[in-house]
Amino acid sequence: MLFVEVTVDSDGGEATGYSAELLVPKWFAKNPDTTHEADRDDLEASARAAFAHMSERGADSVFGHWYSAQQALVESARKGDPLVAMFGVAMIEKALIDAACRSEGTSFFSALREDTFGLRFGDIEPRLTGWSPKLLGDRGHLTRVRHTVGLVDDLDDTDLKGDEDRTDGHPLTLEADIEAYGLTDFKVKVSGDASADAVRLRRIASLTPKGAAFTLDGNEQYTDATVLADALDALEREGGAESLLEGLVSIEQPISRKKTFAPESAPGIERLRERAPVIIDEADATLDAYPRARELGYDGVSMKACKGVLRALLNRARIDVDGTGFQSAEDLTNLPTLPLFQDLAVVSALGLEHVERNGHHYFRGNHHLTAEEQAHVLEHHGDLFCAAVEGPSGPDGTRLRIENGRLSLESLDAAGLGYGGPVSLESSS
Repeated sequence: MLFVEVTVDSDGGEATGYSAELLVPKWFAKNPDTTHEADRDDLEASARAAFAHMSERGADSVFGHWYSAQQALVESARKGDPLVAMFGVAMIEKALIDAACRSEGTSFFSALREDTFGLRFGDIEPRLTGWSPKLLGDRGHLTRVRHTVGLVDDLDDTDLKGDEDRTDGHPLTLEADIEAYGLTDFKVKVSGDASADAVRLRRIASLTPKGAAFTLDGNEQYTDATVLADALDALEREGGAESLLEGLVSIEQPISRKKTFAPESAPGIERLRERAPVIIDEADATLDAYPRARELGYDGVSMKACKGVLRALLNRARIDVDGTGFQSAEDLTNLPTLPLFQDLAVVSALGLEHVERNGHHYFRGNHHLTAEEQAHVLEHHGDLFCAAVEGPSGPDGTRLRIENGRLSLESLDAAGLGYGGPVSLESSS
């Protein structure tokens, strides 16, 4: 995990802010010729470049620093992957937001409404000049967990090998996850192999509860949107996945980022839209990505704090001014404290009703946190976390509290970007 710590001078005095993210390889830049270590190095280098750019500029608002770095390192970049550069900008931006909130002793939600960050979206698009975060209304206090079903995830006990450690209380299958957490919303990955996807989608439909909601994540795997549209038509004709098709909420990034904006992709996107709105994710790398996608028939855009908080607000401003479009909260492996809390704070501010949230599925407990951090989480965020069960290696620390498929966001009203407690930079893993 990469941690960022920045110290700023502000009207409220000197303050330190933090951000953190897992350095996930093969999402930002899906280059099969690079190693995972090289991918992580590139992500870290992007954060260092963003820090250097912002720290050399002198006094400015959070918006001013973010927009300058976004323009210089992402929009005007002549080489490299813009998603990688954007990750670095977002890392420093989030730490600045956190520092601004901690300096004023206020929450992210209050800071938004008080214009602490100096937003000037009219500088990017004049039509957005009159938009204000006050138009967001009341923040969300609950959100539904949209549980990701990966391509290699075990669906029921028939998939298990029989030698798994089943004594730590952690669900091992989709069926067990549904029972343990009361899940009603699911994000299903598809592989690009239409026949294999059809078999798996039928199994998932048979295991999920009646009335469940689904999103399909193409994850850039289909060569053409028309191919996926044909596959879904065939699935409907052949039957066995009616509940999934009827509960389809959106289809995410069905084709590669390189083909997303190609005019010849528009007919396939229009076919998919007959079933559900289509959103961009990996293709959302520059500030003009969402407007360009809308022109080709895409409806929505992913919201991920690792892509930037202010760019998420910018896209929300566009949606509000246009009166159409939507954001979908997507981020798989956020861990507490900083990545998870900061992402959920943005989800809360935007009032997003469901969020992809699976970090707890892949990482047992919160052993990466210090005892002080775990104690703070339990004391101040008991609505979001609970004490873990005892496992063969001892207690797992704290665990995310998912009840009836939902997360409480109430306690994110802290002096910071969702989290105002202690941060240990030695707890990285």
